[in-house]
Amino acid sequence: SKWPEGVGFAACFDPEVVRRFAEDASKEYRALGITTALGPQIDLCTEPRWMRFVDTLGENLEMTKKMVKAYCDGMQTTKNSENGWGYDSVNTMVKHWPGGGTGEAGRDAHYAYGKYAVYPGNNSEEHRKPFTEAAFKLDGPTESASAVMPYYTVSWGLDTKNGKNVGNSYSEYLIKDLLREKYGFKGVVCTDWGITQDPAPIMDTFASRCFNMENMTEGERCFVAIMNGVDQFGGNNDKGPVLEAYRMWTAEFGEKSARERFERSAIRLLLNIFRTGLFENPYVDPDRTEATVGNPEFMQAGYEAQLRSVVLLKNRAGTLPASTRRSVYLPECGQSRLPVDTSLVKQYYELAESPENADFAIVFIDEPDGGCGYDAADREKGGNGYVPISLQYGDYTARHARPESIAGGDPKEPSIDRSYRGKTVRSSNREELKRVLGTKRQMGDKPVVAVVSTTRPFVPAEFEPSADAILLAFGVQRQAVLDIISGRREPSALLPMQLPADMKTVEQQHEDVPRDMVCYTDSEGNTYDFAFGLDWQGVIRDARVEKYK
Repeated sequence: SKWPEGVGFAACFDPEVVRRFAEDASKEYRALGITTALGPQIDLCTEPRWMRFVDTLGENLEMTKKMVKAYCDGMQTTKNSENGWGYDSVNTMVKHWPGGGTGEAGRDAHYAYGKYAVYPGNNSEEHRKPFTEAAFKLDGPTESASAVMPYYTVSWGLDTKNGKNVGNSYSEYLIKDLLREKYGFKGVVCTDWGITQDPAPIMDTFASRCFNMENMTEGERCFVAIMNGVDQFGGNNDKGPVLEAYRMWTAEFGEKSARERFERSAIRLLLNIFRTGLFENPYVDPDRTEATVGNPEFMQAGYEAQLRSVVLLKNRAGTLPASTRRSVYLPECGQSRLPVDTSLVKQYYELAESPENADFAIVFIDEPDGGCGYDAADREKGGNGYVPISLQYGDYTARHARPESIAGGDPKEPSIDRSYRGKTVRSSNREELKRVLGTKRQMGDKPVVAVVSTTRPFVPAEFEPSADAILLAFGVQRQAVLDIISGRREPSALLPMQLPADMKTVEQQHEDVPRDMVCYTDSEGNTYDFAFGLDWQGVIRDARVEKYK
């Protein structure tokens, strides 16, 4: 079944939508033989440039906590079971401990150039609360999420015990002292993918994630992680380094201690197998699989969630709903192709071949793609390789970036300063902006509707004045968008994030602090702040807004 992305669930501002997804998805997972989900991703996303913003449940703590409980309870609970576990249960692996949404300057820790998480607002504790106050304290009978995945990141400065800045799974303080002992987590701790392998020789390759443990062997890295309380190595199918870690443990603490430690992990892993009934019945029934996965009831529920996740951001002079307009112009989006299937459009409107023959236009665009924050060409020219991540289409020069980075250092680079102040970056999809502006010129006084495929915040200033209506779509089908544009369904979603006024406020916000940007105000006088949204009557001011704004 097809549902919105994580941040689309947040746009619904309703934990029950998440619960319904989790209950349906768990049945589909089990019908396919899947008994552990690598999610939900419960990071508080307080850094707007992070590429994984889209998978989170937003940056509001209280709403995130409610959605985390709904997600984990819905996934793990088999109804009418004595302890909640059974054949409909799917173990949840919440991620990413201790919160992955604070990468410096928005860079992502799948790559060595993004390995540092920073806390300039001293707000690390809030990032742990989706785990400690929700995932580990479920309302349902299973009581706690089954597993936790630490992120790749080096959580800079959080280790107040040993003072070590190492990848989270290698941190005794974060895993043993906090996760296991202070917060009492008894389930499986599974590392993020491939953290024990030796690093690749270049910075921007997806194969260098043993952060600040590069001088150790793979066996030694496994040994450190197991010492901390890790049970499982994500993405690792090679038993050799794990057996080497066992021999190291035996040499240092004795065979009895080694067996006890490894068996402790075995129990945690086996519990997740036994509780889901795989010991009694490890098989799937193909007929049941076919009847369950993507059945009409689940598809309809997913589609309803999609409709509820689309945000109406702007609606000048009642442009929408476009229920009385007969013909629509759809500009091509590259390689002479339309952005939506014409047979679908014809269920709503006649398809005009030119702007002159259309009553209105719909322009489907992607948000700005301002890069990843690292450019090998800059390094080759003598720079440090670091460049801004831009949330706008036009060229951006980082005049307000930090003069020196908070964190830094890697064996593959000569400097610990990762600042990019004064450098310029260009969005790779500037044509998206040109499409909106060009369509408005062609349409003249006739309305232009912009539909933005959204995965994270962006600066709306460049195209907002040229759009009569703006909708944000978080991974939904075009049909759901057309249902709203045509008036078959009224929008009800709210912004699950802030949209910044400019890149200056993006640079000056703190990576670990929620809702600390100056927000954009449009030509209608509306400010695109958290919990803003429109319906046909105007600005939504319902109980959700009152509760969370």
